Amino acid sequence: MKYKEKYKEWIESPFFDKETKDELIKIKNDEKEIEDRFYKELEFGTAGLRGIIGSGTNRMNKYTVGKATQGLANFIKKEEGQKKGVVISYDSRNFSKEFSKVASLCLNANGIKTYVFESLRPVPELSYAVRKLGAIAGIMITASHNPAKYNGYKVYWEDGAQITSPKDNLIIEEVNNILGYDKVKTIDIEEAKKLGLYNVIGKEIDDLYIEELKKQLQNPDIVKEEKNLSIVYTPLHGAGNMPVQRILREIGFENINIVSEQEMPDGNFPTVSYPNPEDKKAFELALKLAKEKNAEIVLATDPDADRLGVYAKDSKSGEYKAFTGNMSALLIAEYILSQKYKKGTIAKNGAIIKSIVSSNMAKQVAKEYNMKLIEVLTGFKYIGEKIKEFEISNEYTYEFGYEESYGCLVGTHSRDKDAIVAVMILCEATAYYKKQGLTLWDQMVKIYEKYGFYKEEAISVTLEGVDGLEKINEIMNNLRRNIPKKFANYEVEKIRDYKLQKIIDIKTDKEENTNLPISNVLYYELNNDAWICVRPSGTEPKIKYYIGVKGNSFKDAEEKINELKKGIRNQQ
Repeated sequence: MKYKEKYKEWIESPFFDKETKDELIKIKNDEKEIEDRFYKELEFGTAGLRGIIGSGTNRMNKYTVGKATQGLANFIKKEEGQKKGVVISYDSRNFSKEFSKVASLCLNANGIKTYVFESLRPVPELSYAVRKLGAIAGIMITASHNPAKYNGYKVYWEDGAQITSPKDNLIIEEVNNILGYDKVKTIDIEEAKKLGLYNVIGKEIDDLYIEELKKQLQNPDIVKEEKNLSIVYTPLHGAGNMPVQRILREIGFENINIVSEQEMPDGNFPTVSYPNPEDKKAFELALKLAKEKNAEIVLATDPDADRLGVYAKDSKSGEYKAFTGNMSALLIAEYILSQKYKKGTIAKNGAIIKSIVSSNMAKQVAKEYNMKLIEVLTGFKYIGEKIKEFEISNEYTYEFGYEESYGCLVGTHSRDKDAIVAVMILCEATAYYKKQGLTLWDQMVKIYEKYGFYKEEAISVTLEGVDGLEKINEIMNNLRRNIPKKFANYEVEKIRDYKLQKIIDIKTDKEENTNLPISNVLYYELNNDAWICVRPSGTEPKIKYYIGVKGNSFKDAEEKINELKKGIRNQQ
């Protein structure tokens, strides 16, 4: 059916409600908007759903959420997981609570028990709850760090991690088999409660989750000694506010300053254009408060509290310095591993896991502490998958995992990024290094001096709509057809084509297997410890270029990365 016919169907069919129809009638003269809303179904991919909120087949609304859930329900029934149930959480985004209710009642109508959080909760707590309650699956309604017009739907499996192969493809198949929105089942909420299918959860899980985080503390006594450490935190209108404040106060910190303008949940994110702790603009209010309070650490979590942004003072200049996701993660890794090493509690078969686009400094950290370094594809679900493998095989013990995209996991209570535990550890580390006369930034500099001045950047090119998708495919196809031999002054030594699952040595033509799942990703290993990785985003209409270099100083690394960026522009 063509997009105009679908548009007409949504307006005329008695199945769709008046609110939906009124919204669509308003765009009757906007051909481009009608096309964008109806030229395709909002795709249920390996990361679930993510899209702009609104009416239409290519939008996040109660009908597309219902269809996705009916497909998930059909798969759960095939797996005979009805009695185990599904845990459902949501963040502060517009319609998140409503979508969580739609999903729950659809599952209930299919005879599947649900555990629904009473109010918004962060991603890592949802992941924890899935395993703690012995559920078959979990659903998180969130669009993570995307702008306010987006919402999304993430599916977790019984191991607490987001769905991976082959289950992701089997669920996608079930969703695609739902041929009409009228095939989606639902039930009255009171009836679902009477049948014991709709269950509300909250405080009990909160308490258990917080206790799990406390187990990751390395030096609890130092926290109490430095209880007046000046901390500034902003939840950016999201789900991190309550758990972050709670954990910091319960471990002993007393001087916690919250950015009041951004404290309360608000899906319109009125104080930021982009609720992303990677964006320096998101820190404007926090840094203003930090200067007033002479804060020693400044922290921000995204709406679903799986990503963390950090600033800390440079003792030499007195200025607040921004940490990239690589920097904060590696500082946490160095702190935890060095403390465990001192105490003799470090695992003999320990492993650090990182995504392929994250900093190669991890190789040096792993070597320092005799750890195995394991690389996985982009997406924290692959790190979660490895944790599960370790539990079964006992080949390695998980010590730390991270992505460059401002997410890491300390401990194994969650199987997704956990910004709550990262906040706790970074505040503890700030207190620890303060006792040594160092700021957190001073310690970061010492880490660079120890391992080398690694520097990374990610460049995103947004290409929206039908034309944008074609352009992204064209870029990837051109790179495969015309293999670059150089980027600026850097020579390509090896190419990893994760779509073909091949690693090709340019000089010898020798090939080996990537030993990772198929993914539309190209990775170029360059000389002098430099690299470039190109991939389409799995959640946004973007193509992403990741780059990394190693210098002998901050200045040298900056010059090298700028040179590499010029090389990329010349290839486009």
